[in-house]
This record gives sequence, C-alpha cells and structure tokens, in this order.
Amino acid sequence: MAEQSCEFPLSNASDAEVAAILATARTIAVVGLSDKPDRESNVVAAYLQRQGYRIVPVNPAVREVLGERSYPELAAIPPDVAIDVVDVFRKPEFIPAVVDDAIARGARAVWMQLGLAHNAAAEKARAAGLTVVMDRCIKVEHARWAAAGGARRQA
Repeated sequence: MAEQSCEFPLSNASDAEVAAILATARTIAVVGLSDKPDRESNVVAAYLQRQGYRIVPVNPAVREVLGERSYPELAAIPPDVAIDVVDVFRKPEFIPAVVDDAIARGARAVWMQLGLAHNAAAEKARAAGLTVVMDRCIKVEHARWAAAGGARRQA
C-alpha cells in the first residue's frame, strides 16, 4: 500500500468540544506511543500522565512505556478498561483501522496529533458518535485549556 499524505481537516472539533474532552477524559490510549523519551509521542504521553490522566500505551514493539503495560492493539486492552480518548501517533494510512478499533472499543473521542488528519475516517467516527480532533496536539491544547482556567473533573 502506498503511503498516504496527510489531508487538511475539512471539519474539526470546536474549542468547546476540545475542552469537554480534556475535562471529562480519564483514560487515554496512545496509539504509536514510543518508549524512547525523545519522541513526541512519549513527551506528550508523559505530560498527560503528569496531568492526572491514565495512559494506556498501544505499540506492538514494546512491553511497557511510562510504567504502563503496552498492548499490541486497541482490541487487546482488557474490556474493563474504559478508553475515553484514542490519541493517534501513526501515519495517515493507518488511521482508518485505528478509528475502526476506537469505535469498536467504545471510545468517546479520537484525537489525531499535529500533522495528522483523515477526513473519511473522521466522518466514520463522527457517525458512530465520537468527537474527532485532527491536526492538533493534545499537550498544546491541554496547556492552553488549563491556562484559561480549565480543570479536569475528578470522580
């Protein structure tokens, strides 16, 4: 399969939807999370962990990242682990399969990191009731939201 280039998002989550994700999410599955501390996926996940989110690494090449067991795919995460957000650090050609898995897992949102967008997969996710964020960094958005007075709701 030829590598697909990133698309420009035709539609994206509003700032209010982003704030709602950040305020209510507890568990974030990070697809493509590297165990290398200098990789963006690791920097972002470590930041989110420090902010109180539970991180679930998804990477078949590693066993553990940031003190959390890594799973080879979303479907391998135990069913008793509720995934609120699927944060994607994969090439665009892999995004449709990740979205399918996120829908099957019952995630509430799919977040495609800065530089990533896939409009067809986003529409499929929205049709299934998920909020979709494309081409935005969850770390940057969290810092902006927190600076504006946002606080994650604790249960």
